[in-house]
Amino acid sequence: MRIALIGYGNVGKAFLKLLCKKEEYLKAEGIDIKVNYVVSSKGGVYNPDGINIKELDDFIKTEKDITKYHKGGGSDVSFSTVLKNKDVNTVIETTTTNKETGEPGMTHITLSLESGFNVVVSNKGPIMLAYKKLYGLAKKNNVQLGIGCTTGGALPSINGGIIELAGAEIMSIEGVLNGTTNYILNEMEKGETTYEEALKNAQSLGIAEADPTMDVEGWDTATKLLILTNVLMNKENTLNDIEVEGITSITPKMINEALKQGKKYKLIGKTINKDGEVNMSVRLELLGSEHPLYSVDGKNKSIRYVSNTLGDLIISGGASGLEAAAASVLRDLINIYRGYKYVR
Repeated sequence: MRIALIGYGNVGKAFLKLLCKKEEYLKAEGIDIKVNYVVSSKGGVYNPDGINIKELDDFIKTEKDITKYHKGGGSDVSFSTVLKNKDVNTVIETTTTNKETGEPGMTHITLSLESGFNVVVSNKGPIMLAYKKLYGLAKKNNVQLGIGCTTGGALPSINGGIIELAGAEIMSIEGVLNGTTNYILNEMEKGETTYEEALKNAQSLGIAEADPTMDVEGWDTATKLLILTNVLMNKENTLNDIEVEGITSITPKMINEALKQGKKYKLIGKTINKDGEVNMSVRLELLGSEHPLYSVDGKNKSIRYVSNTLGDLIISGGASGLEAAAASVLRDLINIYRGYKYVR
């Protein structure tokens, strides 16, 4: 499998590190993966024989500019180079999510599929905005589109829904889909900690971003819920169809009163499918101990599907963080290598 990695941010870097870490495993499994391109916004690295990932990893420990890499680095290496040369069969798209336009990922994915490349995505934007169109392009060009990283990273939420509930109609989707907000709420439950203090603690541990808006205001949960809804219920809804509230209004008093009742607050993304019409929301909900999502604590995530013929399916756990995101990209990549068809 010959790969072009488009996007050299946190997930892209974590993916390359993971390939180094998994080298012996991949070799033992007979999985041949060669990274021929690493492309950033300022240039990249290209080696038609495959980039030595360990050497590149050593290089970037002291030099952030990959265009200066002595074996194939240059400012002229771009996504256009990949399209021109057509010497890969798979593109990994890890650029930053843009929930308004999906760019530049939308263009990268569209042109890759049209060029006959498999695509594996960590970027939520294009999948949230145009999954049905992108799926159609993949099908038309007889290639695969892996999106497992977009709906919970290591949590196999999308694949679980597609594979394990095949043949059933999903009546509802309900989940704790954001580890950062769940961690903050859990910290507040442990003691007299304000929201602001719990957030600062999460940021100091690297659990929350310096700008945590997407997480704490509910938009990360909303984008994941939208993707799950559109993919698993065959819809074309938008973020405007979701009532979104975050956790910024939570107070220690609210937390303590809930605990006295034996309950916990969780940021829940929920879709209810009734007679083909869906209602979607993201909001703080007060859950009792009988609820299956009550015990999902810390950075953990969980998804609950209710179907008409296969009953309830609950998927919980899954690591959080950059390595977990990279691992979910690798998971899709390996499944495609082994012949699994996400697009049929």
